[in-house]
Amino acid sequence: MFKKILVANRGEIALRVIRAAREMGIGSVAVHSTADSDAMHVRMADESVCIGPPSSQHSYLSIPAIIAACEITGAEAIHPGYGFLSENANFVQIIQDHGLTFIGPTAEHIRVMGDKITAKDTMKKLGVPCVPGSEGGVGSVEEARKLGAEMGYPVIIKATAGGGGKGMKVATSADDMEKAFLTARAEGKSNFGNDEVYIEKYLTTPRHIEIQVFGDGKGRAVHLGERDCSLQRRHQKVFEEAPGPAISPEERARIGKTCADAMADINYIGAGTIEFLYENGEFYFIEMNTRLQVEHPVTEGIFGVDLVREQIRVAAGLPMEFTQENLKINGHAIEVRLNAEKLPDFRPSPGRISQYHAPGGLGVRMDSALYDGYSIPPYYDSLIGKLIVHGRDRPEALSRLGRALGELIIDGIDTTIPLFHALLAEEAVQTGEYNIHWLEHWLETNLGDS
Repeated sequence: MFKKILVANRGEIALRVIRAAREMGIGSVAVHSTADSDAMHVRMADESVCIGPPSSQHSYLSIPAIIAACEITGAEAIHPGYGFLSENANFVQIIQDHGLTFIGPTAEHIRVMGDKITAKDTMKKLGVPCVPGSEGGVGSVEEARKLGAEMGYPVIIKATAGGGGKGMKVATSADDMEKAFLTARAEGKSNFGNDEVYIEKYLTTPRHIEIQVFGDGKGRAVHLGERDCSLQRRHQKVFEEAPGPAISPEERARIGKTCADAMADINYIGAGTIEFLYENGEFYFIEMNTRLQVEHPVTEGIFGVDLVREQIRVAAGLPMEFTQENLKINGHAIEVRLNAEKLPDFRPSPGRISQYHAPGGLGVRMDSALYDGYSIPPYYDSLIGKLIVHGRDRPEALSRLGRALGELIIDGIDTTIPLFHALLAEEAVQTGEYNIHWLEHWLETNLGDS
């Protein structure tokens, strides 16, 4: 087992990894920018190293600085968290070249799944169902229009290197195709340095269902059920729950086995999430995230496992502590993402926390790096915490979420807490009868969000 690991991230996810390491008796190293010198993850780690100025490009995304921090502190392994360098195959290769261990999948798996066309082709060969679409990149508007006519509108144009909702445009007819095609290409080029796009059939009322998988890198893999992440704003998840309210035990077993078998076939190691659109009883692969997800706590809640602990164990060469047979769902879990944003336009709202009180009680978990007097810097993502609740069933989890939100105090800045109070009063949320477009429509009607 490792004696010391470095956490190449910040905020609540860095704190999450540090806590797991401490429980395992492993020393932890926090890295931070000058803007994060008083951050909670820096205070909680056994050691810390400043790796640069506030800009992510010169700190959290600086591979030489992170490698140097390992050499200075004697850290043997690096946990990337999510975001930043977590899905950078070049980073993984450099780590290995320096005799260090990356706590996550191989560089090759990250590379294959990072390109959406290659990922789709790979998954097809592994027997995973995919959305109908182009066989590869689409090079011209004329080719795009031809494919649109063959598939039937609407279609969606996606940047092959896209993510986070960027480089995705819908064409509802041939007349829309040129603008959607050129815009998707331009966004792909500006955000990811790659203007290649592909086209898929656009499903009208799907749910966003993702399957949590975990492999040992030696031909053994399991699935840990699904999460429903359909409540989204601009392709960003807002509210996640497990198990999915629309998925039957038979469907879960079927798609779960398909995903686990696929990961076993490629000797996948560590945590991963295979994301699908789900409509009319069918699953359609859209992408795979080769890392820990923001919403992993809801899976931990219903299965009673520590996914970060398991990531560290398998990276150290130890066997998985669970088998498919002993993974049994217990109850229902929900997570809401709390952002430092001002409603109704979701404008970032950094600033000083004048008072912070986390909710508690049975079945309540708060993953956050906030504390009284902390000043949220304006340089990074606006996610400031995740409130996770667990109940014996979905109604109890919803009730517990409402109670916990009522206890939560974050003063001094604007947050998205009021949004969740409002959503819990909606019948569609209470019944679980929503799809990936529901929240956008609700926001337009209730908050004037566009």
